[in-house]
Amino acid sequence: MILCCGEALIDMLPCEADTGDAGFVPCPGGAVFNTAVALGRLGTSVGLLTGISSDLFGGQLLQALAGSGVETDLAIRSDRPTTLAFLRVQDGQATYTFHDENSAGRMVQPDDIPPVPASAKALFFGGISLATEPCGTAYEALMLREAPARVTMLDPNIRPDFIRDEAAYRARLDRMIAAADIVKLSDEDLNWLDGPGEIASLAAGVLARGPKLVFITQGSAGAQGFSASAVESVPACAVTVVDTVGAGDTFNAGVLVALTRAGALHKDAIAEAGAGLIHACLTLGGAAAAVTVSRAGANPPWAKELL
Repeated sequence: MILCCGEALIDMLPCEADTGDAGFVPCPGGAVFNTAVALGRLGTSVGLLTGISSDLFGGQLLQALAGSGVETDLAIRSDRPTTLAFLRVQDGQATYTFHDENSAGRMVQPDDIPPVPASAKALFFGGISLATEPCGTAYEALMLREAPARVTMLDPNIRPDFIRDEAAYRARLDRMIAAADIVKLSDEDLNWLDGPGEIASLAAGVLARGPKLVFITQGSAGAQGFSASAVESVPACAVTVVDTVGAGDTFNAGVLVALTRAGALHKDAIAEAGAGLIHACLTLGGAAAAVTVSRAGANPPWAKELL
């Protein structure tokens, strides 16, 4: 099983009401939630460790997870409200306004984290759950505890407007990047972390911090993958983009599924990753993300859609 650790929330997607007024449609989402759903739809055993509310939105999240084959035995239930993320989409790009104060997801404490079952061979972390407290401390502690024995992947999915203490957040990401086996960043994330520069040079700097595999997504320019011995790139698939919500999250799932299918979801294989394995990860990640961007909202593909 791959255990995804982080936020599950409701994306409030803009729509037009029958009256012509602007409105919003509540849709399950969140970066880590989306990756878990994509993994389930691609046929991988997956669980989600997150805070889930007992409110009606929490019920919507649980229903969506069950429908995509995601286990929720490790979800932390409470009567706190569900996080809401109001989206604005312009030219296919999404910006977010979050309502997260005192939410079921944000208020996960380190002592709330359940034991990780032996069946969890890999753990995935990221999203806004790393930028707030107390959940950021809880997920960081979990990753640092489990990283020596299990594969860990990190995609911070940085939302600058959501960060309240930039110095503390940067320090957290430094520690988690150093512990991770796999790091995925968008080109925008990479520049936020390390400033402007040529992608290959900046990615080499990320590799030097400790990860064995680094993937950089570049939107319509495709994606690149880096290890100590190889550099690979793939172009973006040619599709009509509806919006980019969930694209990077789906790419993450493609990477993990490609590693699983290759029998390489273990530390030794990742440490020795060559061009062929990196190319397989980029190809499946890109193909899966292309389906997601071709339809509204975070709606990852099922395995049968990628045959």
